[in-house]
Amino acid sequence: MTRPNSTALRLTIFVGENDTWHHKPLFTEIVHRAHAAGLAGASVFRGIEGYGASSMIHTMRILSLSEELPVAIVIVDDEAPIRAFLAQLDDLMDHGVATLDEVEAVRYTSPQENTS
Repeated sequence: MTRPNSTALRLTIFVGENDTWHHKPLFTEIVHRAHAAGLAGASVFRGIEGYGASSMIHTMRILSLSEELPVAIVIVDDEAPIRAFLAQLDDLMDHGVATLDEVEAVRYTSPQENTS
């Protein structure tokens, strides 16, 4: 079952997997803060190859043995909560990039969710 489509904002944050915040992975801190902020959901995706500001290519190919692979954190919610969350990113990030995209969200729900 689906709910009507709606416009939402997708926040994608690109960092390195070794980036940290107070000795724990930065991506973990971002996900936990997004959860605490009540955002609809967040997912972390580990890249298999990429480069950033350093222009050094990081890859997971066995001969390269790179441990600094790219990571993308994707959060989709209504515009207001996403824009409010950007202030928390200002506190967490000293490098990396974040993008905002307007998206059309199709929300799928179970029959139990539709009766409440």
